[in-house]
Amino acid sequence: MKVNIQAVGFNADVKLEDFVNNRVNKLLKLDDDVTSVEVFLRAEKPSVVENKEVEIKFNIPGGDIFAQKQSKTFEEAVDLAADALKRQITKRKEKLRGK
Repeated sequence: MKVNIQAVGFNADVKLEDFVNNRVNKLLKLDDDVTSVEVFLRAEKPSVVENKEVEIKFNIPGGDIFAQKQSKTFEEAVDLAADALKRQITKRKEKLRGK
């Protein structure tokens, strides 16, 4: 599946895009229902240390899951957002099994 990565206000290098793709693809193995993935990378105010913001949205029939995290580096923010999404996917699967 194609992961739509949008860097807002800067050009993301190939290394960063590969990192994001690898993390997202690991999450996609947990849930087969995902129809598309959108990732937004933003560099906020340069005066703030934790100015790298990442938003990841998984489009899933019946309700999307979303995580937004800020950190010093994009890689760290992607890891934090991926961990949050993993918890949401696990919770969603447990809820579906319980029905």
